[in-house]
Amino acid sequence: MTLYLQLFWEFFKTGLFAVGGGMATLPFLYDISNKTGWFTHAQLADMVAVSESTPGPIGVNMASYVGFVTGGVGGAVVATLGLIAPSILIVLIIAAFLKAFRDSKYVDGAFYGLRPASTALIASALVTVAKVAFFSSQNFGDLTAVLHGVEWKAVVLAAVLLLLTRYVPRVKSWHPIVFIGLSAAVGVIFRFAGA
Repeated sequence: MTLYLQLFWEFFKTGLFAVGGGMATLPFLYDISNKTGWFTHAQLADMVAVSESTPGPIGVNMASYVGFVTGGVGGAVVATLGLIAPSILIVLIIAAFLKAFRDSKYVDGAFYGLRPASTALIASALVTVAKVAFFSSQNFGDLTAVLHGVEWKAVVLAAVLLLLTRYVPRVKSWHPIVFIGLSAAVGVIFRFAGA
């Protein structure tokens, strides 16, 4: 029972403060990893890849996964409920007072102030995921270790995808699932070819 309460509380805090969507939950998930040891940073990177590839919101997918790995089906349900509970509560409160909030300059100002905060959380997630995806060495204090630890295959794949999706008109119209599938195939081929 204590595990379920801890799962609920950790994901409740994540759902309450991670403004800006699923990627904004990543700094909170790294914090959960550091505090609880439920999963490693490498496992979190795998969760991001799987969550981005599967239907549904990334935050909910990751909460469900962590909850399942940690506490089985009950843990998945509790973690997911913990993540979505703050949003449901906030929406219910705002809906009850919508008339009063509609023209409030304070509410407008608060939402204006949340934009940079959510941008910073998403940028932090980008940097963290890029470190795991593009570098085998996490020793960023030593430039030599960083240069020797670059995952060049991942960098090339990212550059090719960027060029294809930005500058090749015919490819730009492809559905994102095509890129996800092709990237997964290339990743499997590179991983086995390099082993």
